[in-house]
Amino acid sequence: MYRIVRKKVLNPTVTLMDIEAPLVAKKAEPGQFIILRVDENGERIPLTVADYDREKGTVTIIFQIVGATTEKLNHLNEGDCLHDFVGPLGRPTETEGLKKVAVVGGGVGCAIAYPIAKKLHEQGAEVHAIVGFRSKDLLILEDEFKAASSRLVIMSDDGTVGTKGLVTDALKTLIEGGEKYDEVIAIGPLIMMKFVCKLTKEYGVKTIVSMNPIMIDGTGMCGGCRLSVGGETKFACVDGPDFDGHQVDFDEAMARSTAYKPFERAQHEATCNLFKQEVK
Repeated sequence: MYRIVRKKVLNPTVTLMDIEAPLVAKKAEPGQFIILRVDENGERIPLTVADYDREKGTVTIIFQIVGATTEKLNHLNEGDCLHDFVGPLGRPTETEGLKKVAVVGGGVGCAIAYPIAKKLHEQGAEVHAIVGFRSKDLLILEDEFKAASSRLVIMSDDGTVGTKGLVTDALKTLIEGGEKYDEVIAIGPLIMMKFVCKLTKEYGVKTIVSMNPIMIDGTGMCGGCRLSVGGETKFACVDGPDFDGHQVDFDEAMARSTAYKPFERAQHEATCNLFKQEVK
């Protein structure tokens, strides 16, 4: 069993947890993920490693409450335990040799972008972090990004925090202002990553994206996480989750990502109703 040692609400829909998992913490690297089950009968869901502490033996996960399992997970508290917490899975983000990088995060994708920015910063790279949110109420990890970057640009759709606009606006301004990046690393909604890649392709800047498609076993056997990259079929769980963004077929990925949305909503509503009945 894997004990929850810390729980922190980051905004109304996003929660952080530190999980006691010393064997996972010992090997985890930025860019990798774990697969967990809340209970014996629960579904398996992948969550990216948001941070880790090898000395304490803990792994940090940050999740958005969007379906039945994340709703159940959010109802657990410090001292409660998860049934399964398997990992680390996937390939770590390649950071060696990078001297200047723009790390672009959108929404809860910032939870994945942060550990990458942190590692790059610790390796001595110059990190420009660009993070975007719909509004100030949804802002997460501001202090963490400040500590892990030499430049932080915050964007918001409504202008309630940082500068009003999109992360692509900020990235374009920096590039046209003379900033030369070895690489751009973009993590967030598929549509955001698609347009970041469209922009960087115009300027010939290598861009890596972290893909999080439908995933079941995390070993490449189920085929649920398949993607088209450079005209070839790849599996996010074993070939990724990082890929060359200029080679990813984002339109196909977006179409596949919506396949189970109606089912997900129905299961979320059923779970919420169950918790409401228990409270009564």
